[in-house]
Amino acid sequence: MSAENQPSSTNRIIESSDFKSKCLELMDEVAETGEEIVITKNGKAIAKLTPYLKKSSEPLPEMSESMFGKDRGKIRILGDIVSPMPAEWFAIPEEYVDADPLVAPIPPEWYTDADGT
Repeated sequence: MSAENQPSSTNRIIESSDFKSKCLELMDEVAETGEEIVITKNGKAIAKLTPYLKKSSEPLPEMSESMFGKDRGKIRILGDIVSPMPAEWFAIPEEYVDADPLVAPIPPEWYTDADGT
C-alpha cells in the first residue's frame, strides 16, 4: 500500500461496504464529534469523511442567518438583465486584436465569430 493511500493512525477506518450500510449514521457522528473517518476499499484508503465545519462551541447558522438575502435592498439592477447581449458585445476589443497573447492573453471564447463559428 502506498503512503498516500495509508490512513493515519489517528483516523477511524471503515470498509466501504460497512460505510454503505451506515452512511447516514456515520455522517451524523462526524458532524457531532468532528472526527474524520477514512473509507477503504480492499484495504486501500479511497475517501475521507470529514466534518463540514470544525467542531466549535457556536452552533451552525440556521437558514435564516445564511448569506442568501443579506444584501437585499442594497443592490439595484439597472437595465435588462434577461435579454441576450448584442453581438457587438462579444467582439474582440481593438486593443487585443494584435496583442501578444503572453502579455495580454485572449480568452478562448473570443476566438469565435459573433455568430458562434
